[in-house]
Amino acid sequence: MPYRLLLCLLLLTSPSLWASSTLRCGSGLVSSGDTASEVLSTCGEPISRDFLGYRVVTGYYGERNEVAVEEWVYGPRSGMYHFLRFEAGRLTSVTSKRKQ
Repeated sequence: MPYRLLLCLLLLTSPSLWASSTLRCGSGLVSSGDTASEVLSTCGEPISRDFLGYRVVTGYYGERNEVAVEEWVYGPRSGMYHFLRFEAGRLTSVTSKRKQ
């Protein structure tokens, strides 16, 4: 039983899982949890910014709040476009797609 717990912890802390939530901008690096202003100062102005709407999140004590959701697009960099998703002004995910 303890082996399963250890295996789960190792998988959850694997750097490969974090790779999709980071983006290199020149000599800087942005990752999940960074603020929109930190990303802007590290990566510069994106080629587009889209407001996607609001999402309801439930807090630790059960309180419900609406947070703004945005998507920023950077690229093309080496044929890739990078899509950054922000919720409540914090970077939550980075996905990449090849230019077609």
